[in-house]
Amino acid sequence: MEIDLRFKKVFIIAEAGVNHNGSIDIAKKLIDVASEAGADAVKFQTFRAENLVTKKAKKANYQVETTDSNESQFNMLKKFELDLEKHKQLISHCNQKQIIFLSSPFDIESTKLLYSLGLKTFKIPSGEITNLPYLRHIGKLNKNIIISTGMANLNEIKNALEVLINSGTKKDNITVLHANTEYPTPMEDVNLKAMITIGNTFKVRYGYSDHTSGIEVDIAAVAIGATCIEKHFTLDCNMEGPDHKASLEPDALKAMVKAIRNIEIALGDGIKKPSKSELPNIKIVRKSIVAKTPIKKGDILDRNNLSVKRPGDGINPMKWDEVIGTISKKNYNEDDLI
Repeated sequence: MEIDLRFKKVFIIAEAGVNHNGSIDIAKKLIDVASEAGADAVKFQTFRAENLVTKKAKKANYQVETTDSNESQFNMLKKFELDLEKHKQLISHCNQKQIIFLSSPFDIESTKLLYSLGLKTFKIPSGEITNLPYLRHIGKLNKNIIISTGMANLNEIKNALEVLINSGTKKDNITVLHANTEYPTPMEDVNLKAMITIGNTFKVRYGYSDHTSGIEVDIAAVAIGATCIEKHFTLDCNMEGPDHKASLEPDALKAMVKAIRNIEIALGDGIKKPSKSELPNIKIVRKSIVAKTPIKKGDILDRNNLSVKRPGDGINPMKWDEVIGTISKKNYNEDDLI
């Protein structure tokens, strides 16, 4: 399945990440859940630990809290690697479930692996936005790119976009996601308005990669213009691993997708006009000019013998001034439409 980044609807990425815990069976179950929830794509992470971190690299605080504190980041990540054969199995399973397979490459070697597998879209994680050799390599592929911007300022985003475009990627093929890399992200650090700033500053499609608890920020992002939403999910938040606690469980993922689709419909076309469903209400709820008292043919119509009441299928009260002072052409009983 291919992606058209000129999204006709919000593109929803269910981020499996490393929540498979190194198990191909769990990974396939995650694909099943994402497909059943109605997501457009399910995304994993592709890396070789030796190319990603040094053996002495420390874990992030949230990783220390959710995994073995005595384990190095290298050893933790090593357990989550997906080799070529596992990638092929996951892509095949995605095809069966009719959901797009995506994966974020964390090094050039992993980018080459995904390219060899025929991926049409590359998702750049926040941590690689200042990795010049990596950005140049992906830019030269001239594929669709979705880039996250956690920890970045506008100048760093500008530099990354320039590298990608100058390397050969069309600007129209790039979507920029506002993000925060803390798991879970505190509400006061979301700064959702920055997503709009990104779009206005760089004239690109924009979206939101979410690490908050719950789904309300994702829904809000769509309401203010996000064209792409990425959200971590898991089979069970209590599973062992660094990202499970900041991920949605299956029912919550399904609820998020449904809410986003409802908001898309609710946003409409922006043209203010009566909706089809409310057209019958015009006659019922609006008012007309009516006889306040009995009126005889030849009487002058004035404020003393006219009133405004429902229903609304008579003379529009906005024509009040045109009616006042005219001569009645017939007899009216009280409450008759004029």
